[in-house]
Amino acid sequence: MGTELSEEERGGERLALGVAARLSRYLQVLTQARKMGKETISSQELSEYTHVNPTQIRRDLSGFGRFGKRGVGYNVDGLVTAIRDILRTAGQHNIGLFGAGNLGKAIASSDMFADHGFRVVALFDSDPAKVGEKVGPHEVRHADSLERAVVEDEIVVAVLAVPAAAAQPLADRLVDAGVRIIFNYSETLLQVPPEVTVHTSSPAVDLLYALYFYLT
Repeated sequence: MGTELSEEERGGERLALGVAARLSRYLQVLTQARKMGKETISSQELSEYTHVNPTQIRRDLSGFGRFGKRGVGYNVDGLVTAIRDILRTAGQHNIGLFGAGNLGKAIASSDMFADHGFRVVALFDSDPAKVGEKVGPHEVRHADSLERAVVEDEIVVAVLAVPAAAAQPLADRLVDAGVRIIFNYSETLLQVPPEVTVHTSSPAVDLLYALYFYLT
């Protein structure tokens, strides 16, 4: 199986949204499969976990090179590396986590980001009572220090696990500090410049999405 991508394949045009979304789903399954000790995986197995047609999976992957071997499947390690390369997420990316409440603590103590090459390097809260508290390997810092931390800790992604009222002012400061990717767990619809990417995650919306497909 070949997993080396050409410079043209790595640096070509931006991926279509649907392709990028599917590749991200494949990567999630592959990462978990690797943790479980699987060395190979078939397009049929990927289909069962992602609900993407096996033919579509093979088409997606073949568009970037020759992956897999008939009768054997895909090498899990090799495909993880290749998809990260395609998605341009290879390497380490630093996260600043804002909010040391129950959700923030759960995120800080989880390996869900680390599994995909993201590392929480700083945890912030505006509550003086929480500053200095240890959460896993992190000591909670006051949010007043975020501008300096963005530069010194090379933070490229901000995760907001804060009350709705605090989200927009915090986002404004992060944008001014140079952060261009914000993962928003609050209920606030953030207003940011066009060069900033915001992903808002809501369990209620995810449930509605799942329920729609269940009912139809």
